[in-house]
Amino acid sequence: MSDPHPRPSLARPSRRAVLGGSAAALAVVAGTGPAEASGKAPWPTEFPLPDGWLPEGITIGDRPYAYLGSRANGAVHRTDLRTGRGAVLHEGGTGLAAIGLKLDRDGLLYVAGGGGGTARIIDARSGTLLATHRLTEPSGHFINDVTLLGDRAWFTDSRGPVLYGVPRGRPGPVRALPLTGDWTQTPDVNNANGVVGTPDGRGLIVVKSTPGELFHVSTRTGVARRIALTGAADVINGDGLVRVGRTLYVVQNRLNLVSVWALNASVTRATLRRTITDPRFDVPATAARFGDRLYLVNARFTSPQTPQTTFTAVAVER
Repeated sequence: MSDPHPRPSLARPSRRAVLGGSAAALAVVAGTGPAEASGKAPWPTEFPLPDGWLPEGITIGDRPYAYLGSRANGAVHRTDLRTGRGAVLHEGGTGLAAIGLKLDRDGLLYVAGGGGGTARIIDARSGTLLATHRLTEPSGHFINDVTLLGDRAWFTDSRGPVLYGVPRGRPGPVRALPLTGDWTQTPDVNNANGVVGTPDGRGLIVVKSTPGELFHVSTRTGVARRIALTGAADVINGDGLVRVGRTLYVVQNRLNLVSVWALNASVTRATLRRTITDPRFDVPATAARFGDRLYLVNARFTSPQTPQTTFTAVAVER
C-alpha cells in the first residue's frame, strides 16, 4: 500500500486558479434543458463515439453535456445531448486511462485512472489537466469509479479494500479509508466498483462486482455493512451506480441490464422494483442521469477492443 497521505504528482493550483474559471465553465456548457426543448427536434437517444475510444465512464452535470472517458489513453470526450454531436475535450496521453468520472458544479472533472493508480482533475471548460494525485502503486490496483460527497471526491480501488478521498476544489492531503466491517476482499477479481452517496449524504453506497453485493460505507470509520437484497439474490457484474432519492440504479454490465432498487431509510435493505433492458445495450458499463433519461456507454467488453471498434452511448427512460 502506498503512503496513506499521497501528494499529487503535479503542482496543485491555488483555490483561485482551480475555481476561477467556474463561472466561465458553466457558461460554456449552458443550454436549454429537456423541458425547454418542447416543439423542437427530439433529442437523440443514441450517439457515436470515436472508433477505438474504449469508453467506460460517463458523467453529466446540470447542463445537457455528457463527458465520456477513454480507457485507451485517458482522453475525455464532450457530447451535446441535444444534438448528439461532440468532440474531444482532453487529449489524454500514452499510458493513461479515464475510467469513472464525475463533473463538479465548479466545472472540475474528477477522473479515475484505472490501473495507473491515479486520480486526475481536469478543467471541463478548457480540457486542461490541473492536478494528478497518486493514490496507489502503478501496478496491482485499479482506480475504478468516483463520486462527490461533502468536501471530497471518493474513488474506489477494485483490487484493494480502500477508498480514497481527494479534496474538492482545494489543496489538502488525500485520505485513505480502509474498508472494514462486513467487507471481505476477494483476490484476483474486481471488488469495489461503482460508488454513490447515500440519500442522507452521510455515507457511501459501493457495489462489489464479485460476487454482486451492495454495501453502505461510513466515510468516518470505513465500516462497510452489507445491504440486504430483496427480489434478487445479487447484483453480479454490478458496475456504475446512479441514485435518485431512494431509488438506486445498478448497471450490470455483461447482463446488459440496469436493475432498479428501492432503498429503505436506513440503507440497510434494497428491494428490486424492475429491470431496464434495451436491444441497443452492448455491455453498458456506467450511466448518468439527465432529466427523465439515463445515458449509458456501451463498453463492448465482449467485442474486439481495437482502434477500429465502434462505440456508442444510448439513452433510455428511467
